[in-house]
Amino acid sequence: MLAEPLRELAAKPVGQIAFNEPLDAHNSWRIGGPADLLIAPETVLQVAEVVRFARQAQLPLVVIGQGTNLLFDDAGVRGIVLKIGAQMAAIEIHGRRISVEGGAWVPQLARLSMRAGLSGLEHCIGIPGTVGGLVMMNGGSQRRGIGENIKNVTIVDATGELQVLSHEECQFSYRHSALQGTGAVVVKAELDCPLGDIRAIRRDMVCDLRTRRQKFPRKQPNCGSVFLSTAEMHASVGPPGKVIEEAGLKGTRIGGAEVSGQHANFIVNSGAATSLDVLRLIRQIRQTIRQRIGFELDCEVRYVSPQGQIMPAHIQADSLPQG
Repeated sequence: MLAEPLRELAAKPVGQIAFNEPLDAHNSWRIGGPADLLIAPETVLQVAEVVRFARQAQLPLVVIGQGTNLLFDDAGVRGIVLKIGAQMAAIEIHGRRISVEGGAWVPQLARLSMRAGLSGLEHCIGIPGTVGGLVMMNGGSQRRGIGENIKNVTIVDATGELQVLSHEECQFSYRHSALQGTGAVVVKAELDCPLGDIRAIRRDMVCDLRTRRQKFPRKQPNCGSVFLSTAEMHASVGPPGKVIEEAGLKGTRIGGAEVSGQHANFIVNSGAATSLDVLRLIRQIRQTIRQRIGFELDCEVRYVSPQGQIMPAHIQADSLPQG
């Protein structure tokens, strides 16, 4: 049913295209079935063209970067996956201002800011994702977020129109922005970073990377932190990793999905894990923590359904039939 409109779109100059593209090659968990059509645009105009076409043809559209925070379904996506990546990754620095496209690699942005003597992005050095996803989620580490340094964000909205939103309009909060759920595509961000001492900035980044190497699993596919750390829970019982470890869940495994023995807020693909394995493990962790201490562990990672719906993974996990 979707074949004809997808072929019509693929015939347009919208960037690099691939039919029936396996999505396990486009996310850090290495999980997911094929996308009917994957497009890697090279310009903002191509992004707008794809968004408008998908809207008019009523086709599911999923926008991704490097897929470092996504769990694709084993059935893939019956529609379009729009990948904002290396073709849209320009970074320009003028004084304190940084202009960066949505497909730029976050560690590269952090390194270039350091070399320019600009501070504020030290916490981003170890985040393996693209700027568009980071902005959308107000991502960061050490309880900081990229939104602290953003002046404005350029998006292609759900109708295919270009908009420039101010910092205030983005409504950044912990791991959240007003862009989420709107169908917007982040194509560029303007940052303002204070001047700092290059040696001090480098020292902070090296320290962050060293800590990550010691604490986090690096050799097995994973999506980073699975569960959100809320201020209330952090103050009362600690971060999710501590809570999950104290519940004795390290090493718990369902199929190929396993709670990391190195950091309990990571679920690793120990070999041929499916999305169902991960979702069942998320559900088991949530049920155990709820029964043990009464807190709800909500997911930072997003699940992508075959119909192109994106939601916190615990919502899909909770909807699974028991057994």
